[in-house]
Amino acid sequence: MRWGLVGASNIAAAHMIGAFRANGGTIRSVLSGDPDRAKSYAAEHQIEFGHTDLDKMLDDDDLDAVYISTTNDKHFAQAMAAIAAGKHVLCEKPLAMDVTDAVTMVRAAADAGLVFATNHHLRNAGSHLAIRDLVQSGRLGDILSLRIFHAVHLPPHLQGWRIDNPAAGGGVIPDITVHDADTVRFHLGEDPVSVVAMSTGSGMGQGVEDSVMSVWEMRSGAQVMAHESFTHRHAATGVEIHGTKGSIHARGVMTQNPVGEVTLVTEAGAETVPFDQHDLYARAVGLFIDAVAGKGAPAADGRDGIASLAVAKAVAAAAESGRRTDVDYGGF
Repeated sequence: MRWGLVGASNIAAAHMIGAFRANGGTIRSVLSGDPDRAKSYAAEHQIEFGHTDLDKMLDDDDLDAVYISTTNDKHFAQAMAAIAAGKHVLCEKPLAMDVTDAVTMVRAAADAGLVFATNHHLRNAGSHLAIRDLVQSGRLGDILSLRIFHAVHLPPHLQGWRIDNPAAGGGVIPDITVHDADTVRFHLGEDPVSVVAMSTGSGMGQGVEDSVMSVWEMRSGAQVMAHESFTHRHAATGVEIHGTKGSIHARGVMTQNPVGEVTLVTEAGAETVPFDQHDLYARAVGLFIDAVAGKGAPAADGRDGIASLAVAKAVAAAAESGRRTDVDYGGF
């Protein structure tokens, strides 16, 4: 597959370029609003073309798909342009600034017969695949609750617009809560119905929230407690899932390298759960390529991206209003 990078981003450099090439792909072009950045990024990563004009980039018959990793406010217009140009789309989360735009993107791709996927990487990790298998196989019994803790210290090279630019989609809710929403949906196989939440600025955010806690009601009646932050230097990440027959305790599994420990606890005692430590980004790209070839579906499709955004928007609204808020999935 021949790819174009819409955004000369850190995540593309650190993870996605390697994942594309690991699947036999080539990278035709990269787009940046800064001409010098486009040129230097293309040279550094052996990319043939560096562009500053999206239309020119998309006017390439040898381009099959685009990976969008710009600031959140740009995703909608860039995805719609790519779809209009007949390109398949792999888009970073959150898909858009609001659910209505996300639904429009996904429906436009479907109408055009194109594959549209959301780059929710965690559901591709061996640790999370093992956790999901335990839940879905019934080892925990009926699920009672889930606790997800994703409070980290955002490193300086990732701060920038995430901590001071609400117009670009900054804040911990659009950045991390969407990840947790997708993880919860992936493991439990259901959507949250309503949420309550509180957010705050705890030392890093400037005009945006940098910490949030929320409680979600699932359709089954299970409860979810979630904690996301940019400011916790020494907090470990993880997931706990508790059922009528057992519990999962997973630590160190909510990072870009989620290869911590997963433990299953039942009446028989505690056991360490083995899992594969493959490249989760390469797996996601491989499934995307298979979907384009008509073999299966992406790891996280457009509906998954809509749902994670809808949960994040409900958390933000509940934190602002102080009231329980229903999750609006935009009719999708």
